[in-house]
Amino acid sequence: ETHGITFRIQISVKEPLDTDVLLKLLFHLPVNYPSTLPDISVNSDQLTRAQCMDVKDKLLEQAKKHLSEPMVHDLILWIQQHLKYVIKQSATVCNEKPTLSKGTSTEDGIWMLLLHLDHMRAKAKYVKTVEKWTSDLRLTGRLMFMGRIILILLQGDRSNIKEYLILQKTSKVDVDSSGKKCKEKMISVLCETKVQSQHKRFQTFEVKEYSTLGELQKEFESAGLTTLFSEFVPPLLK
Repeated sequence: ETHGITFRIQISVKEPLDTDVLLKLLFHLPVNYPSTLPDISVNSDQLTRAQCMDVKDKLLEQAKKHLSEPMVHDLILWIQQHLKYVIKQSATVCNEKPTLSKGTSTEDGIWMLLLHLDHMRAKAKYVKTVEKWTSDLRLTGRLMFMGRIILILLQGDRSNIKEYLILQKTSKVDVDSSGKKCKEKMISVLCETKVQSQHKRFQTFEVKEYSTLGELQKEFESAGLTTLFSEFVPPLLK
């Protein structure tokens, strides 16, 4: 009732060279859908990450034309008919577009997300999955372990941050007590905010372990995030 509905759809689309492209579409319909646009995530083993992002952007453009009316079926029909044009256009743009300077960002600016995980049973697999997602979505930051505390601190484009959250909440990233794959249900969003001028930008995504709370605090302080640490981390120890 408070989070809406999330579902996955897989469709096979013929590309210009007559090869089948398997699109994995994830739609999150908020509670007030269709008055609010759905969140959309696009994955495909046959497309590059940039092409997937272009497909997602085009779907959202189409979704705006159907605001206030059910749209998912129309969006699926549209991408089946137009995928080859989107891919062709994406390749052209990639070839023409100059590389972005470090100071350039999207209109939303750079955002930051702090997550708290309750536990990781299949730690090695879980960590590998998080590393892949952050790489695919061009997010930087830290996966931090200190005793029983597990934190994920991310920085990047707001749309990519949102897409990461959808993946985190809807994918089978861990195992339950019986060893079966399961979704992450024990996750808390501690903070989601725009990166300010006093915050240091992380250049990479790293997995780090800390033996004391002081070490963890220094990590936050070095990134200009002292207030973030004092507000959200110490209460986790209680």
